[in-house]
Amino acid sequence: MIDYFALHMWQIWAILSVVCLILELTAGDFFIICFSIGAAFACLTDALGGGIILQLIVFAVFTLASLFFVRPFAVRFLHRNDSNRVSNADALLGRKGRVVETVKADSFGRVQIDGDIWKAVTNETQDIPEGTNVRVISRESTIITVGTDNGQRTTDNGL
Repeated sequence: MIDYFALHMWQIWAILSVVCLILELTAGDFFIICFSIGAAFACLTDALGGGIILQLIVFAVFTLASLFFVRPFAVRFLHRNDSNRVSNADALLGRKGRVVETVKADSFGRVQIDGDIWKAVTNETQDIPEGTNVRVISRESTIITVGTDNGQRTTDNGL
């Protein structure tokens, strides 16, 4: 069995490279892909007739080189707008929605934004009736604060 692995070490390197690529898809921080690059070069080294010691050295060298050269470039190139990108509920700020349950001035209501229904309050003195277009002003936890968006009413089922 060990003789088989010794003769077909390139297969192990290739499998390791593919597994690391798959794991990188789940992580997305360009760290695991460096191991995939190292394994690919070790696989190539085995295919060219290099021994196991040389393969391990090639794996270590190319993995470290990828960590210092490829990863910073990939992070800089592919995540260049990360400081400006909002995510999760913060992305709702400024978005438009439609009232699906009257938002009372002193209580809660419901607003639909892109098919999702959110619990909403208003900072206005009047109730916001069902069907009114609103804009998200702020949020506190999972409750959004909305204001009327030019007082327009709509009869369609979504924004």
